[in-house]
Amino acid sequence: MKIVVVGSIAYDAVETPAGKRESQLGGSACFFSTSASYFTEVGIIGVVGNDFAPSDRSMLESHGIDTTGLVEVDGKTFRWTGDYMDDINTAVTLDTQLNVFGDFEPTLTEAHANAPYLFLANIDPTIQLKVL
Repeated sequence: MKIVVVGSIAYDAVETPAGKRESQLGGSACFFSTSASYFTEVGIIGVVGNDFAPSDRSMLESHGIDTTGLVEVDGKTFRWTGDYMDDINTAVTLDTQLNVFGDFEPTLTEAHANAPYLFLANIDPTIQLKVL
């Protein structure tokens, strides 16, 4: 793989002027890896709970994303609820539930560690330093 991303994988509840969605796959690692997959080979490292839908893992894999670093543990996946304002550039966080993400300690396999590029997505800087 050419690039590895370490970050959040979440279920988002989002309201915009155009509508409302509940339990949509989100998180910075998902957004980045899906976008980058159009240009290169990507591996994702993150943690999800046992409520993580197999269809969501399949969606990532359908983009050619290596999910061997996606660890499932007992508990609930990180949840974020937000409201986007009329300009769509401003989001108000209404609720954050870290759940299993609160104890996230990323582990890189040899293949992940040998990737030439690493993208540290939106995670605690202390965790980012441990990855480096």
